[in-house]
Amino acid sequence: MNTRVPRVIAKAISHIPINKKLIIISSLIAALLIASPFAYAATYNQQIQNLQRQNAGHISSRNDLGLQAQSLQDQIATLQSEVAGLESQIRESEAKKARTEAAIAEAEAELAMQKKTLGANIKQLYLDDEMSTLEMLATSKSLSEYIDKEQNLNTVQSKIKTTMDRIAELQKKLEADRVAVEQLLADQRSMRDSIAAKQAEANRLLALNQQEQAAFNVKISANNSKITELQRLQAIENNRFNIGTPTYGGTGGYPWANVSYPSYSADPWGMYKRECVSYTAWRVAASGRHMPYWGGRGNAKQWPANARAAGIPVDGSPRVGDVAISTSGTYGHAMYVEAVNGNGTITVSQYNSSWDGRYSIATRSTSGLVFIHF
Repeated sequence: MNTRVPRVIAKAISHIPINKKLIIISSLIAALLIASPFAYAATYNQQIQNLQRQNAGHISSRNDLGLQAQSLQDQIATLQSEVAGLESQIRESEAKKARTEAAIAEAEAELAMQKKTLGANIKQLYLDDEMSTLEMLATSKSLSEYIDKEQNLNTVQSKIKTTMDRIAELQKKLEADRVAVEQLLADQRSMRDSIAAKQAEANRLLALNQQEQAAFNVKISANNSKITELQRLQAIENNRFNIGTPTYGGTGGYPWANVSYPSYSADPWGMYKRECVSYTAWRVAASGRHMPYWGGRGNAKQWPANARAAGIPVDGSPRVGDVAISTSGTYGHAMYVEAVNGNGTITVSQYNSSWDGRYSIATRSTSGLVFIHF
């Protein structure tokens, strides 16, 4: 509600002393408020609904981020497993390389020893070649010994040469193995580094995702705080205009009390379940009276016109069992009259009085209400 004094009124009272102006303005504001006792409550409802819609969007976005985060965490776990597998392979390859290098060193040492032995034999052969056949025979005890010396020398030389060839071939193979292992190591390290880079990027995206989730949580929390404050102010305003503070608890016997809220499934009278109109329609039908099907025309604000069109009496005098209608706000509000009290108030039962789909009971003024006598 706009409580500013209109320009015409301001002009009309411009000549009045300031103290009297304040009295007049206060009286005007009070009259405007009394004329529309539910204006603030409707405004609070609208603000609360807007914040709830914002939170629904924030929660949806946060949940989407949560799914993305789970996907990233799964990806990170897979990459971590791949990195661990490659680390294990790299350790095995490094151990194989170390064994190959040790074998090469051993082969080189044996080759050097065989070369030394062969050198000694070659030297002996050279000395023997310098000796004439007669001299060799003369130094031998017999012809057989001479032949044995020569055969032995040839055999040793042959064995040494065979050994050197074998060692040289082994050394060549070991060198090839070392080259292959080094190439394998290079490939494995490259793969590990590439996967580690992907893992780092996934971690970076996950951190950003978590920051965005945290930001949505902050927004949701801030909106919840605002909603709580608006509900507090709404309760104060309702009390101010004798609307009554609802007492929550139980279900009132309503058969669809456990349907999720908001619900988009209709009851037998075409009303969305856990809305105020669905509850009052059920109460009328449960009492044995006829409740018309008003689907598509189900807002509480429309009920007085619906009732009159159906020939059902509507007036300002409450009776137990009536449906009380407030036409305030966009949709209005429907309540079931449980008791008519001697002080001019009524006790009502209702659903969704605070836009949360809950059952409550309240004692309130009849001001601003009309009553449908089903």
